[in-house]
Amino acid sequence: MALGDLMASRFSQSSASLSNHLDEFSGHREDEDPASQRRDSEAVAAGKATTSMVYLPQMVVLCDFRHEGFEYCIPSGPSEGGLVSKWRLKDRMKTGCVALVLCLNISVDPPDVIKIPPCARMECWIDPFSMAVPKALETIGKALHAQYERWLPRARYKRQLDPTVEEVKKLCTTCRKYARSERVLFHYNGHGVPKPTPNGGIWVFNKSYTQYILLPISDLDSWLQKPSIYVFDCSAAGMIVSAFMERIEWNSSSSGASASSKDCILLAACEAHETLPQSAEFPADVFTSCLTTPIKMALRWFCSRSLLHDWLDHSLIDQIPGRQNDRKTLLGELNWIFTAVTDTIAWNVLPHDIFQRLFRQDLLVASLFRNFLLAERIMRAANCSPISYPLLPSTHQHHMWDAWDMAAEICLSKLPQLIANPNAEFQPSPFFTEQLTAFEVWLDHASEHKKPPEQLPIVLQVLLSQSHRFRALVLLGRFLDMGPWAVDLALSVGIFPYVLKLLQTNAMELRQVLVFIWTKILVLDKSCQVDLVKDGGHTYFIKFLDSMDAYPEQRAMAAFVLAVIVDGHRHGQEACIHVNLIHVCLRYLQPASPHDAQTEPLLLQWLCLCLGKLWEEFPEAQVIGLQADAPAIIVPLLLEPQPEVRAATVFALGTLLDVGSVPCRDGHGADEDCDDDEKIKAELNIVKNLVQVVGDGSPLVRAEVAVALARFAFGHNKHLKSIAAQYWKPQSNSLLSSSPSLANINSSSSGYANPSQYMQPGSNLSSHIGPILRVGSDSIAAARDGRISTSSPLASEGIMHGSPHSDDSSQHSDSGILVKENATNGIISYPRSRPLDSAIDSQLILAMSTMAKDPSPRIANLGQRTLSIIGIEQVVTRTSRFSGEGIYQGDSSAPSVSPNLAGLARSSSWLDMNAGHLPMTFRTPQVSPPRNNYLTGLRRVCSLEFSPHQLNSSDTGLADLHLGSAGFSGGSEHSLLPQSTIYNWSCGHFSRPLLTAADDNEAMMARREERERIVLDRIAKCQRSSLSKHYNQIASWDTKLETGTRATLLLPFSPIVVAADENECIRVRNYEKATTLNSFENHDLSDRGISRLCLVNELDDSLLLVASSDGNVRVWKDYTLKGKQKLVTAFSSVQGHKPGVRSMNAVVDWQQQSGYLYASGEASSIALWDLDKEQLVSCIPSSSDSSISALSASQAHGGQFAVGFVNGSIRIFDIRTREMPIYTARPHTQRVERVVGIGFQPGLDPVKIVSASQAGDIQFLDIRKHTDEAYVTINAHRGSLTALAIHRYAPVIASGSAKQIVEVFSLEGEPVRYSSAFITQRIGSVSCLTFHPYRILLAAGAADACISIYADDSYQAR
Repeated sequence: MALGDLMASRFSQSSASLSNHLDEFSGHREDEDPASQRRDSEAVAAGKATTSMVYLPQMVVLCDFRHEGFEYCIPSGPSEGGLVSKWRLKDRMKTGCVALVLCLNISVDPPDVIKIPPCARMECWIDPFSMAVPKALETIGKALHAQYERWLPRARYKRQLDPTVEEVKKLCTTCRKYARSERVLFHYNGHGVPKPTPNGGIWVFNKSYTQYILLPISDLDSWLQKPSIYVFDCSAAGMIVSAFMERIEWNSSSSGASASSKDCILLAACEAHETLPQSAEFPADVFTSCLTTPIKMALRWFCSRSLLHDWLDHSLIDQIPGRQNDRKTLLGELNWIFTAVTDTIAWNVLPHDIFQRLFRQDLLVASLFRNFLLAERIMRAANCSPISYPLLPSTHQHHMWDAWDMAAEICLSKLPQLIANPNAEFQPSPFFTEQLTAFEVWLDHASEHKKPPEQLPIVLQVLLSQSHRFRALVLLGRFLDMGPWAVDLALSVGIFPYVLKLLQTNAMELRQVLVFIWTKILVLDKSCQVDLVKDGGHTYFIKFLDSMDAYPEQRAMAAFVLAVIVDGHRHGQEACIHVNLIHVCLRYLQPASPHDAQTEPLLLQWLCLCLGKLWEEFPEAQVIGLQADAPAIIVPLLLEPQPEVRAATVFALGTLLDVGSVPCRDGHGADEDCDDDEKIKAELNIVKNLVQVVGDGSPLVRAEVAVALARFAFGHNKHLKSIAAQYWKPQSNSLLSSSPSLANINSSSSGYANPSQYMQPGSNLSSHIGPILRVGSDSIAAARDGRISTSSPLASEGIMHGSPHSDDSSQHSDSGILVKENATNGIISYPRSRPLDSAIDSQLILAMSTMAKDPSPRIANLGQRTLSIIGIEQVVTRTSRFSGEGIYQGDSSAPSVSPNLAGLARSSSWLDMNAGHLPMTFRTPQVSPPRNNYLTGLRRVCSLEFSPHQLNSSDTGLADLHLGSAGFSGGSEHSLLPQSTIYNWSCGHFSRPLLTAADDNEAMMARREERERIVLDRIAKCQRSSLSKHYNQIASWDTKLETGTRATLLLPFSPIVVAADENECIRVRNYEKATTLNSFENHDLSDRGISRLCLVNELDDSLLLVASSDGNVRVWKDYTLKGKQKLVTAFSSVQGHKPGVRSMNAVVDWQQQSGYLYASGEASSIALWDLDKEQLVSCIPSSSDSSISALSASQAHGGQFAVGFVNGSIRIFDIRTREMPIYTARPHTQRVERVVGIGFQPGLDPVKIVSASQAGDIQFLDIRKHTDEAYVTINAHRGSLTALAIHRYAPVIASGSAKQIVEVFSLEGEPVRYSSAFITQRIGSVSCLTFHPYRILLAAGAADACISIYADDSYQAR
């Protein structure tokens, strides 16, 4: 199994979140022609209509991870606490000294023990009666020393043989002195003294060995102190443990500290009522033998109970070849298997905190407790129960002992052959291979809710073996991919030091899986960055990133790891700078040639994020990046189709902007060392490119732009505030039209919004950023310095009517923006001041004000905070609110909104997440009259007074921009800057499963297939429908919308109708059950209403697209669930309008087949938005001086759309052709009236269209004839036509009039016969008509807020 194949096959699914397409729904190809990027799947439906081919859209948009909760939560990114803090040992311990006390009194049995030969005699595998008593005692002491020394070779060892109390005291105090704060091990062998007393006292000797002297356990504890570990190998050792526990509990209750209990560990050979085994098959110190020589003890005990005992002599066990620390030998492998088995038993039985403390904190303690599990198994067979403190559950019958027995038997069966032929090749045991297979089987059927895999500690042990390492790492990677819970389990079992050490290997086959494993670790725990830098692990990932033989997705993981290493970690940043990480990243951000294939988006995204984190708040890295011409390399990525890449690009560019308050390494300000002309030019160039993407279609991108502009505004606060003041300052004969045009600024050739689109020469800027009300004398002084350009394109007299020097107080009510001063006690203080280009000033301030009016509430908040940095404050007050049913409750005391600020007021409000959606209007703070002494007379407001906003705050209005008048102190102002979220948000990609497909894909496909079957059946019925039927009203609904119904929508698969009014209140109702499902506001402060409702992804989880008359588009999900609607995305679809036009009157339509949104209005072009990319891909000239009043996209053929104009003309466009429009006509010539409705005829014929004018005539045209003459004309209404609806598949159209009449016609112009109820039904002036997409249902909305739904005789309720 090749790792590359495994990773590649599974990563292809993981990158779906960046591909902007669901692979199972669409195929995406990048070509020059925008239309050729979409290839619709075809579904054949047999029918008797004129066509039998039906195109079901396969495109699914706005359903990626970035659309989940962008407005409602801020991602946290990798953590440094909480869950991750549990696995890392904060108090790692080591045993520094070992005290060995042996009270054997050889040849003299204690009075309370009767030994009947043959009985156990061996002590440390030595027969004490085989030599002289003094020599035997010394030999046993040395043997015990050697047995412990194998487990802990570097500790100090002290021993006392048959000691007195004073000798024990001296031993304990000496060991504590040597160990200091480290742990002391006290081993007591009491085989030659009486049992401990009920109070826990142990016995030693007097000097002449004529008496047993009691040593109280309290004295022993006071001499050794904490931390310590005791081993008591004597009969009734449980009495000692009970006494210790009572003492610990008493100390804890008296002192209130529980730490002492954790610093004391006890191991005892048996319970208080038990006597040590005396059988000759055991050594006398069987407990000590299990603890210090576990392999020998385990094999001897196993042989006596296995089939091998007939021919395998115990003496052969002592001849097992090899060393215990050499896993390629028989003895080493047995020890390795024993360690894995006992670790696994402990991991699966013990609570994780106890496991961490006993098996991971101290190497000696871990070894002793592993061996203690063996002692429990062996000694329980002799009716003896070893005990410990902390108390462990019983493990002697754990099934993993069977695996040990099997492995031991296999190894021992080879023993005679290996002894006879020492040169024979050693064959490893199949134990680890079988356990990895068991782990793999668990992974195939695993889930978070099942029992954790018991083989996890074995996987850790297998990492030590080169032969099993690759497979173990692959399986470990699969396990970590299951989620943070799996990563936490792996870290808790102790995987971290192993994978850290593996970074020192050069094995090529391990690189990919190691990068994957570290990705999963770091996405959970950021604190590992310190360990990686300390061990030089960052170089491993830089080399991997710089290698071309790895898959791009895996190199993206390496970039992610490096980004975490440098995230807020100065040592990590410095270490990566020294190994040229910046140049490595930049090299792969630019193609070698223009014809190179596009780099994997995920890699581009993380290269940018890595660079951004590398030079974030690190001036030295910023200088290196600018010297390497990083902006020129990164800026082209602003055109990438993936919003995630564009947002990461903006982040990387934004972090290159110096905020002016970052200290350099020498302690001086960054300006002193890093500020030069080249840096200023580079920053201006970055800002020039950033303002080009202010109108990006993705909120993810615009949020990063707002943060980047805030950084720049902070660094150039003084100058930009002066510029804002200059806009306010009156200048005679200064017209905007005479200033340099913004259009002269070099801009990208992309379809992104250019700030110059927001303002045409000669327009009144007050309609864009509002009048500026107040300026301080510091701004006037700054103007005298010559730092303010008097030729600024924003310095127009259209701004000046809000001057505080003006006596025209009536103008004050028009204000929406307040310029605040930056002074404290008359002393002006700014981070820095730099002369900027006047055109850049204009672009920048205009971009800031545009973001403050963003349709996304979160971005509008960021934009308002950015404006507050340069002293522009937008002040709002709530003037009205909705009741629970959505009815307005007016506030008579609220000031009225000036018409000049209607657009600003409507789109600059903040969506209150908790308190409901409260409309707001702008108010003007009272302006005091001018005084002679400006410095003392003008009220001062600090221009940098803004507070960190919390999305879930109960008060998130624009008034949050007010604080006090105190200036900032120290470096606290930097922390108040808006913070980027793209890095933390992007980290979420790696926290999700990357190797497996989503579980809900199968259910989604099944639902999709069922809906396609329903659609094909209903389309066939529509195409065969007869027009001889009657139409009946099946439902009527008084929406109680104050301003009447503006738009309606019928959902395709449920009896639900959606309605919206002028105040952007949306109501959702089940018309069969006559119940209201939901009611919510699309946005606050809108006085123009909604122009269109569209359904996005109607065959899947549908989204509600709401287009406002001002051109803003918002998309909602869960809109049918009461109070649970969520904003998926929001953007301004029409940016910039014709000179002299104050309102947009936007027209919008959505085309599911292509994924395109078409938008226009009082503009000279049609904007073509790709909602899959969330990008403006083209602006198509309308080729007319008249404004567009109607727009319709073909629902059968992607790329085609029709537009109608105010002057009565129509045009057909097809983006698949280079020459547009493809058809132009002016069919409405009787009276020059605006086109009210236009659309393609039902079915799949793209050459016939229907157009209706306000005059009341409906024209049927064939675009192949290229004439203005219609082949069918219907005079439906006389001068009062208000709405037109064309069914998508049935041969029927409908029109409505202001005279309360709805007409239904066939495609031949024949009127449909109505039932009497249809004719007599009284409705208000018809404002909108909508057909059901797949059934013959018609919804009619009226100005009196009533909605009526009509159906033919074939309608059957569900």
